[in-house]
Amino acid sequence: MSLKLGSMTVQAPAAGPSGVPIAEDEEYYSSWSLFLVCLLLIISLWTSYYLQIKRIRAIHETLVAIFAGMFVGLVVRLAPGTMIREMLTFKHTLFFNLLLPPIILNSGYELKQENFFRNFGSILTFAFLGTTISAVGVGVLVYLYSFLGLESLDLTLLECLIFGSTLSATDPVTILAIFQQYKVDPKLYTIIFGESLLNDAVSIVMYETLTQFHGTEIYFSSVFHGIGIFLLSFSVSMALGVSFGLAMSLVLKHSSLSLYPSIESCLVALCAYTCYFFSNGISMSGIVSLLFCGITLKHYAYHTMSRKTQRTTKYIFSTLAQLSENFIFIYLGLSLFTSPPSAERVTNYVKPIFIAVTTVAVVFTRYAAVFPLSEAINFFTKYARGQRTEELPHSYQMMLFWAGLRGAVGVALAAGFKGDNAQTLRTTVLVVVVLTVIVFGGTTARMLEILGIRTGVEDEAASSSDEDEPAGRGPGSGRRITGGWSRYAENMHYFSASQQGYGRAAGRIGTHYAPSYNHQAQAESSPIVNNVFSAASSDSFESDAEILPMATASADPEAQAEAGQEQGTATVGEDGKWFQTLDERYLLPLFSNATASRTFHARRARRNASYSAH
Repeated sequence: MSLKLGSMTVQAPAAGPSGVPIAEDEEYYSSWSLFLVCLLLIISLWTSYYLQIKRIRAIHETLVAIFAGMFVGLVVRLAPGTMIREMLTFKHTLFFNLLLPPIILNSGYELKQENFFRNFGSILTFAFLGTTISAVGVGVLVYLYSFLGLESLDLTLLECLIFGSTLSATDPVTILAIFQQYKVDPKLYTIIFGESLLNDAVSIVMYETLTQFHGTEIYFSSVFHGIGIFLLSFSVSMALGVSFGLAMSLVLKHSSLSLYPSIESCLVALCAYTCYFFSNGISMSGIVSLLFCGITLKHYAYHTMSRKTQRTTKYIFSTLAQLSENFIFIYLGLSLFTSPPSAERVTNYVKPIFIAVTTVAVVFTRYAAVFPLSEAINFFTKYARGQRTEELPHSYQMMLFWAGLRGAVGVALAAGFKGDNAQTLRTTVLVVVVLTVIVFGGTTARMLEILGIRTGVEDEAASSSDEDEPAGRGPGSGRRITGGWSRYAENMHYFSASQQGYGRAAGRIGTHYAPSYNHQAQAESSPIVNNVFSAASSDSFESDAEILPMATASADPEAQAEAGQEQGTATVGEDGKWFQTLDERYLLPLFSNATASRTFHARRARRNASYSAH
């Protein structure tokens, strides 16, 4: 048997005495497989570049990646030989251990904490209740279809619920990328983004909980037992992530690792990955642990890192996440043709009617989850909080519904299916995921225009602008002083650690007390919102050069009062003040640096703003 590649004919690998391919031949074919993957990644990234410079928004790079993967997968499927096809087959271990962690870590590390925790109630509602409605709804509808006896499907209720849990994981990477290009309202972006993060974790925990009952008798008490396992797993996983992040913060604070940025950067990344694998190793949710580890690292450890480590972690995590996202979509396209076994007939595992019913069930349950829950959130904010405007208007609800496309997490979970119908269920999940990405992801830009959702909105309060503005050119010229102090302190390696710490502290003091510093001018570029996290947390590249936006920009009392009313309806309110006080008084001084001066000047800015309002 031979494989023809262009004008070159390659013989199939010879098998050893035990039937295992010879190492040299396996390395040879793995090189061709990796070459195809790298080539597809290059095509995907160049397509992204071309679409952006030409401002073509009707087509997104993820769609190109899927179709390119499908084309290469079809060619590999039709070609003789099976080595390359087996190497390009979707493997859930590769997905969970290599591709998913960079995306989750970057999501937690780059999370706009103000917006996220301001809308935390809505995010939790959709992530927990919405995922449950979707999983149970899809499972029940598929179970009812199996009763009809069409296409020779015989599924138990537990198998259908497990199947529904895999298809409850949303992955709106395409939609969120389009949102970033259009600069959609940050509130809508944050809710969809936050839901997708927690939704993946919830669906995985739900899947693992349901699989524990496989092959056992199910009673009514099993429901409460499953809920208990689910809540325990989620809580312990979150605690693990926060613990690892706080431990890394203490290590950075009480050591001189800032003198060795390369080692410091490696330790920060290894801390996050260790947390993920340890959580998975003790049968908890690694996604939840890694997400909250990333949030904790950014909130506490980021301000104790050297500026080189801040930049390094920022760019490395972002780059790895982008590569992983593109590779996942290519992987999905390849898997449509490389995953099904070649020994069986196509009709044995491809059930067109079952695929159509499942797709309709996914869309219907998404509708049944989004709109009732949105109305419940609007009712609560209107009557419990006295909010005049709707928390989620109808256009936002439609966009939330449209953002319910399924992702690769479901495909990876489907690899664990067991039983006679396992291959049919895997193929169905894969086809439904690809269909939802193409249909919903490909029409997002048009839906934004139809629904009239605000675009071109600058999220100044939570944006990372320090790296974009050169030092000394921002609203506060104190940045130039801080940058000089920080570079001086970092370059003087012959100073002791305590002397260098004094230099950094002096740099921070220079930022706040520079004669040309104007806090009101800084506030104009970053209006304050009352968020659940304290003022010391900010999405900036340089903590030493950071000036906190702690006062409202307007000097007009009426404008300030009006802005306060608008922001008061969108913030966490009184519920988040206890954590903010606890964070500023105890947690930040214990785990982070530069807290006392930041908090002092933040409170003084608030007092000045209140005095000017009166």
